[in-house]
Amino acid sequence: MKKKVIINDKMQQGYYHLAEPEGKNFHPDFKPELTPAQMLKLGVFGGRYMTDCKNEFPKSWFKQAKLCPRRHDPNLNYFKINASQPLKVWQDKGWIHPADPRGWFQWYCRYYLGRRMPEEDARQIKRWKAIRRHAAALKKNCPKGKLACRPRQRQALLHWAYDSRII
Repeated sequence: MKKKVIINDKMQQGYYHLAEPEGKNFHPDFKPELTPAQMLKLGVFGGRYMTDCKNEFPKSWFKQAKLCPRRHDPNLNYFKINASQPLKVWQDKGWIHPADPRGWFQWYCRYYLGRRMPEEDARQIKRWKAIRRHAAALKKNCPKGKLACRPRQRQALLHWAYDSRII
């Protein structure tokens, strides 16, 4: 029997089932460079993203996470810069699926855990692949390892599980 995961946070209540083992059996086109735990430890989304839904995910993801339950704090981001758009922008553009009302990172966390939704997975993986253009821009415009070059773009890549520290 598939494991049932309970959702009970400010934005969503319900449950989903896991179809794959955690961190395994990803679509062949989806090769994130960072796990959700690594992203949270590095500092993403101003520390605000996952503060009310910790019970849904493994405790180990939050041991060294940089979180701020009160507000978005860009100083918690790895590059100490705001590289986020408000959720309302994402909603207005139609990028939010009802199953994941917080957006791409919520989808990724659940996908990483083992949830599969073939149509939505394909859409999100397509979006993830499109972000690579920012990595190409860094490679073209920044000396390798020069982390001060284009920090907003580097932070945005971290938000999409690309390790921009190695570009």
